[in-house]
Amino acid sequence: MSQAHPAEKTHAAREIPDEIDPAIEELVRSIIGQVADKWTMLILETLEEHGTLRFTEVGRRVGGISQKMLTKTLRDMERDGLVSRTVHPVIPPHVDYSLTDLGHSLGEAFCGVWLWAEKHHAAIEKARAAFREREGRS
Repeated sequence: MSQAHPAEKTHAAREIPDEIDPAIEELVRSIIGQVADKWTMLILETLEEHGTLRFTEVGRRVGGISQKMLTKTLRDMERDGLVSRTVHPVIPPHVDYSLTDLGHSLGEAFCGVWLWAEKHHAAIEKARAAFREREGRS
């Protein structure tokens, strides 16, 4: 039995087309892979909450992220048009990051996921504890 192609599924009341352009499908997979990344979402939330921030302030507010990962994630977000990077010509260099309109719209889209996680966190923790118990871990 073959697995249904994502394009053959329906979501709520909207019909998804039977045929999806392979180039579009690859682009969507790439974008979802990028934006679903833990650090992207945390940086997105930080910039949404605090507005324009310097590089070091983004890292401090996100917490637990290495400078290398912060640099990579911010570059990827800039490449995808989610953040704008402003370099101020001073010594030492002063670089600010802020969300673009595209970044704000992504934040709005993922707000539902955040709200879902808040609403169901107790049920998820209960399921995780039950799983650990079945697996013989505490």
